[in-house]
Amino acid sequence: MPGRYRRAAHRRSARHPAARRHSGPSGAQNNRAHQGSKRSFNRERRHMPDWENPGEARQHEKYERLIVKARQAPQMTTVVAHPCDESSLRGAVEAAEDGLMRPVLVGPAEKIRTVAKAHAIDISPFELVDAPHSDAAAAKAVEIIREGRAELLMKGSLHTDELMRAVTSSATGLRTARRISHVFVMDVPNYSETLFITDAAINIAPDLDAKRDIIQNAIDLFTAIGLGTPRVAILSAVETVTSKIPSTIDAAALCKMAERGQITGGILDGPLAFDNAIDPEAARIKGIRSEVAGRAQILVVPNLEAGNMLAKNLTFLARADAAGLVLGARVPIILTSRADNVRARLASCAVGVLFAEARRRTAPIQGG
Repeated sequence: MPGRYRRAAHRRSARHPAARRHSGPSGAQNNRAHQGSKRSFNRERRHMPDWENPGEARQHEKYERLIVKARQAPQMTTVVAHPCDESSLRGAVEAAEDGLMRPVLVGPAEKIRTVAKAHAIDISPFELVDAPHSDAAAAKAVEIIREGRAELLMKGSLHTDELMRAVTSSATGLRTARRISHVFVMDVPNYSETLFITDAAINIAPDLDAKRDIIQNAIDLFTAIGLGTPRVAILSAVETVTSKIPSTIDAAALCKMAERGQITGGILDGPLAFDNAIDPEAARIKGIRSEVAGRAQILVVPNLEAGNMLAKNLTFLARADAAGLVLGARVPIILTSRADNVRARLASCAVGVLFAEARRRTAPIQGG
């Protein structure tokens, strides 16, 4: 097969001599220069609005509103744990340049300086705290938070597990009475709502009590950043309660917990399948009548695997952006990915800033 493809390509080249015009040395050099220029142009475009396609910019206006609102809050001191690659270091610096935060960079000082110099990132305005390796950087970042010197924690290039070990340490971490959980804040083109998905990153197989905290964390975030009272859909494979699918029983119990005041601040319904949670027509066809069905704003998944696949499906098939935040600790924790574009990184920071500002007004961070 490969040989046949090569012969076919050769025949096409023979039929179209113009396709070989760059086969000589000077042509190859020109082609390489063109490709280099194209790569440089593409790198620049990642940092620019798509002016040639204004519909694309409008598709992500939900994030833009959050970022604009966060710029109006006071800059938050943010500890960045181990920003030792271009993506994590540039993300923190871009957020600072956008007026969202004052980063404190914690990690191997020489390595951070080397990365900054290699990628022309100016870190001179920011405090740099030396820590010899990623575990030490995570521990030092948490220590700075515990001393009351910062209001946000941001993941650098270390693995999420390394950071969360320091955060969840019983002796020196940032635990509270609430279960720690993760929320994806999704900007999905052609869906009118800012969509929260939880928990797709921290709790692998949460039980009923854990799901209660997961939902409450997401509701608290939704209301704190000024989005109103959320409509919460508790997802399963079907919208009827059956003992054969345990997540449907959990969903029904969680709705009853909300009725009894064990979950507050949101409107819950479940179990709901994904289609009738987000599509009014699907809900109508199934005969489901509720304030949530077809109009959900928070999607609560039964386990991490379902949430992770759902979030990535929206990201890669629906061109959604995904900002990430960890809740339930003493401070919000910003989780960004190396695959995130500039808009998603700034949105993660903006959501963290808005939540930290709301908490600052009600319960300032204390040292100790």
